[in-house]
Amino acid sequence: MSTLLVSSVGGHLAELHRLLPRLDGIDDERVWVTFDTPQSRSVLDGEQVRFVDYTGPRDYRNVLRHSLLATRMFAGRHRFSTVVSTGSGIALSFLPIAGMRGARCHYIESATRSEGPSLTGRMLSRFGRVSLYSQYRQWAEPPWMYAGSVFDTFAAGPRITGTTSIARAVVTLGTMEDYEFRALVERALAVLPDDAEVLWQVGCTDVSGLPIAAHSQLPARELNEAIAQADVVIAHAGCGSSLDALAAGKKPVLVPRRSAYGENVDDHHALIAAELDRRGLAVARSVDRLSSEDLLLAASGSVRSEAAAAPFKLSD
Repeated sequence: MSTLLVSSVGGHLAELHRLLPRLDGIDDERVWVTFDTPQSRSVLDGEQVRFVDYTGPRDYRNVLRHSLLATRMFAGRHRFSTVVSTGSGIALSFLPIAGMRGARCHYIESATRSEGPSLTGRMLSRFGRVSLYSQYRQWAEPPWMYAGSVFDTFAAGPRITGTTSIARAVVTLGTMEDYEFRALVERALAVLPDDAEVLWQVGCTDVSGLPIAAHSQLPARELNEAIAQADVVIAHAGCGSSLDALAAGKKPVLVPRRSAYGENVDDHHALIAAELDRRGLAVARSVDRLSSEDLLLAASGSVRSEAAAAPFKLSD
C-alpha cells in the first residue's frame, strides 16, 4: 500500500514537503498530486508525481474536475491506504472520495491560519471521515487536533554584528497566479540601495515600466541558492517564501498582501507575518511602512535550524 500526498503549490507544497519526515503513520511508498510548476518540478524531483491543472482560490470548477480524477484513482482495489493534504482547494477533490473508499484521510491546516481554519478546513470539518489538524494549540478544539507545527524546527539565532549595508537581496512574491502585488515591488525598489544586486521573483505581478529584470517563477533550487547568498530577503508573507528564507538561516522581512487592495483572497498573510515576528523569526511590516532600516534590522538577525522536532503523529 502507499500514501497519497495532495497539495497545491507554493506554501502548501512547502509545508507538506517539510513536514513529511516527521509524519508518523504513513506508508514508505508515496505518490504526490500537485500542480506542474518550476517549484514542484524542483522540490519533487525523483518522486512519483501526478500533475493536475492549477486550482485557484474558490475555483470550484477545477475542484469538481479533480474529484473525477480522484474517483478514478480510488476505484476498485486501490493502492492507497492513507491520504495527507495541506490544502488548499485540491484537498476538497481528494479527501472526501478517499475517505468514502476506505483510506485514512488527514488534513493539516496551513500554518498561515493562526486564528482558525480556512474555508477548505471548515468545509472538510463537515465530512466525518477526515482527521483534522491545527498547527496552533490555541484553536485546536474538537474536531481539530494539535500535533505540532512546521515552524517547530526553527529558532531565532544570534545577532549578526557589523551589518551596515545591503549588497544582495531577494524579493519574492511567491507563486500565486491570481493576485498581483506590484505595491511591494515598487516599495522594495524605493528602499533598496541603488547598487544592490537583486533577484526579483514576482509571480503573476505585472512589473512593466519598472527598471528591473524579473522572473515569474524559478526552480526551488535556484531560488534557494539566491536566498542563501542574500543579505536580506523581502517576501510577501506566504508560508512557502517564509520557509525558504528560514531554512537558509535568514530572518526575512515579511510584507502581507491585503485583500482590500485585491492582493489576496483574504488577510491570512498578516497572521503568519505576525506569528513569525512574535517568534523572532521575521520582521513584519506593512508595505507602506517598509523602510531601509527594516532591511538592516532583518539582515542583522539570523535563524537556526534546531534538531529534528517531535514526530507529527497522525491519528489512527
